[in-house]
Amino acid sequence: MADNSPRLAKGPWLEARDLNFSHGSRQVIKNLNLAFCPNRHYILAGPNGAGKSTALDLLSRLKIGDSGQVGLMGRDILRYDSRDLAKLIALAPQNSNFNFAFTVREVVRLGRRPHLDRWGRLKEEDHRIVEKAMEDLNLGHLADKPVTKLSGGEAQRVVLARTLAQDCPIVLLDEPTNSLDVAQALELMAILRRIAESGRLVVTVSHDLALAATFAHEIVFLKDGGLTAAGPRDEILTSELLAEVFEAEAQVRTDEFVGGLSISFRRRTT
Repeated sequence: MADNSPRLAKGPWLEARDLNFSHGSRQVIKNLNLAFCPNRHYILAGPNGAGKSTALDLLSRLKIGDSGQVGLMGRDILRYDSRDLAKLIALAPQNSNFNFAFTVREVVRLGRRPHLDRWGRLKEEDHRIVEKAMEDLNLGHLADKPVTKLSGGEAQRVVLARTLAQDCPIVLLDEPTNSLDVAQALELMAILRRIAESGRLVVTVSHDLALAATFAHEIVFLKDGGLTAAGPRDEILTSELLAEVFEAEAQVRTDEFVGGLSISFRRRTT
């Protein structure tokens, strides 16, 4: 019998090729071409309405483009069945509501579903991965608490832990630091960078350019549904480009305190 299991590809793992998507009469994504490679943490950034979240939905097959293609491991993403796709891509959405009183541990265990046998039994390795994901997100003390009783920040960390427990080569996250306090946001971004450097691909939508400047390998700027610029962080984060993308005066400088770049904005006066 032929082996049809997903395989990791050489070169880019995830690609947008002439991708277009409209919501009603409004074109949200316009002729988008992007390539994402392993061992890198990409930040998708840009002003409100730039199409960042929609781009992430298209890359994860949560939405299907009007035209163009998403390539996954060298194949059209539409050719994967749902189970194989879930073994390759883990998506943490921006908003996730818990309507049932599962415990934190039970929700995080859901991340293992694509890897389980037909009976849904968790093996020792599955339990280890779940506990590690909760540990990374500082959820151990909440493991037996119903998710309906959590604060917004705690619930967000549960979503992220479930995503990490899925243990996929590709991790996509939409505004993952929303609702997190400063220390939690810094720790999460450090975890995501380490995950990328361990051989995986991480793509994060974020409005927080301070975090992006510290923890990203690559920056992708979208504006009005199209690609403005993409490349290594230190090449892309320039005062001139930031001023163009965000329509404000910008200053970028090396900051030894944060171990990266520091970005400042001020309102244009002319």
